[in-house]
Amino acid sequence: MAATTTRSGSPPTLLRFDLAERALHWANAALFLVLIGTAAVLYLAPLSALVGRRPLVRDTHVIAGLLLPVPWLVARAGPWSAVLRADVRRLARFDGFDCRWLRSLGRDPFAPVGKFHPLQKLNAAFTAGSIPVMLGTGSVMRWFRPFPLEWRTGATFVHDWVSLGLFVAVAIHVAKAVSDPEARRGMWSGRVDAGWARRTHPRWADEMAREADGRPGA
Repeated sequence: MAATTTRSGSPPTLLRFDLAERALHWANAALFLVLIGTAAVLYLAPLSALVGRRPLVRDTHVIAGLLLPVPWLVARAGPWSAVLRADVRRLARFDGFDCRWLRSLGRDPFAPVGKFHPLQKLNAAFTAGSIPVMLGTGSVMRWFRPFPLEWRTGATFVHDWVSLGLFVAVAIHVAKAVSDPEARRGMWSGRVDAGWARRTHPRWADEMAREADGRPGA
């Protein structure tokens, strides 16, 4: 994997996300957008009255929910998944630097950030854990006949509150992306400015530099 590239007259860049990761991200983003939009129509009376066609909106919501695991399975199963697997391991691992960063809320100068910010790791864990919960509770709500009333009531309660949590997480994620053009560029083109990486993700920038030099990781 090429760590840096230098175009004529352009600063060096680092490969942050490959094509498979970007395709997974945008496929998930599209599905979440459909889910949020249809949920809003289903739950907010003014929108429901404005849009109408409630059965179609409900079915679209259900289909989008059932499709949520598909992009992940496709991205994970193919020969193109090496970078994705490495990043999943990064997201799943909290180390001492991450814990120090969280304890100091980012003020500790000796807690440099790796490829993923500690809050990004928490967001990824919450989102990944929410998907099976939403699939399970949504299935009970949609195909409710075999289930007792207590299950249906509990599924509705959990589905609604986890949905709210996901909406807040997505809103914060979008706001952070809007406020950081270079991070946004990384998800569009796959590459980011090396200077930005050294400022905001110094441990990852060092890792990429070691890789480019052929040196072993720390």
